[in-house]
Amino acid sequence: MKLFKEFEDKLPENILEEVKANLPDKCSESRTRKILEAVYKEYKSSVADPGENVGLVGAESIGEPGTQMTLNTFHFAGVSEMNVTTGLPRLIEILDARKTIKTEITEIFLKKPYNEGKDIKEIAESLKETLFRSFLKEISINIASLQMTIELDEQKIKNAKLTPIKITKILEKSVKSFKFQLEKDKPIINVKSSSKDIALNEIYKLKESIKDIFVTGIKGIKQVLPVKRGSEFMIVTAGTNLKEILKLDFIDTCRTTSNNLYEIEKLFGIEAVRQAIMNEVMKVLDAQGIDIDMRHIMLVSDTMCMSGRLLGINRYGIVKEKPSVLARASFETPIKHIINASLRGEVDSLNSVIENVMLNQPIPVGTGLPGLVTKVK
Repeated sequence: MKLFKEFEDKLPENILEEVKANLPDKCSESRTRKILEAVYKEYKSSVADPGENVGLVGAESIGEPGTQMTLNTFHFAGVSEMNVTTGLPRLIEILDARKTIKTEITEIFLKKPYNEGKDIKEIAESLKETLFRSFLKEISINIASLQMTIELDEQKIKNAKLTPIKITKILEKSVKSFKFQLEKDKPIINVKSSSKDIALNEIYKLKESIKDIFVTGIKGIKQVLPVKRGSEFMIVTAGTNLKEILKLDFIDTCRTTSNNLYEIEKLFGIEAVRQAIMNEVMKVLDAQGIDIDMRHIMLVSDTMCMSGRLLGINRYGIVKEKPSVLARASFETPIKHIINASLRGEVDSLNSVIENVMLNQPIPVGTGLPGLVTKVK
């Protein structure tokens, strides 16, 4: 359409696409032009003016509705370890870019036919990290001969599609100073020390440490929960290990994601984290029924990622990266920043808002914006 070509330089591509999709059937050219002109007018009025305090407006727009947020933890029914941090605590976690978060969650989407519910329970269970304690029935120690006997639960081994031989091999690999021998036709493993002079307390230590040996599943996935969203099935997990999950062939790698920002940064880079921050913040706000313009959140997200690595909005994050000495000093621990700057001989050119407020000068926004030196005819 020629009309849309005309507006290509004036309007963003996604707005034009939206207009195209929502145009009434058999819309005349003059009517289409009127619609496009109205959209252009609306777009121009929503663009930030040069010198507008976008940071301040953004902070206000997020902070004010943030006071109405609840401090709750959402709990998945029927699964004891699946707590989901929502509301204000989750928002603080995201914006502080915390390395350790309260609940790590991965949302796993599946390919066909598994997303229609085929073998969904078996797939979910196969992902869960299973330790040796799950396959134990009993451990007994013979003090006289300094030997240990492990009795395995045959049914649980069968359910996990393993064999007693395989489990014995895993134990041998993990513990070097002891010998593991499986009894014929019985799910019983006899454990002896490789050396003759073994102390009794070493066998007791082994009895406890052996329970935490990783046997099957994906390390880090503590709980799994198959859920139905709309018409498709997916798996929500407590704990995350995207690197290993994405290697599986039945996983939809384009949509599977984690709520751990550092894991996303490590695997996919800074652009992916920028998007993840926006998605995670919007998820929290939508759950609370709070409506904030996406552009404020984009601004925060850009600020956290502009240095090329993920930084939180705190004194160890973006404040540390500020080029202005006075801006750094205005946010907690001022003396430390001023002393360090004087030792290095730093110069502050007073380009930003905070420094000028501190020195009682007009700030470089709105009417305080620098004027042009050149006279334009």
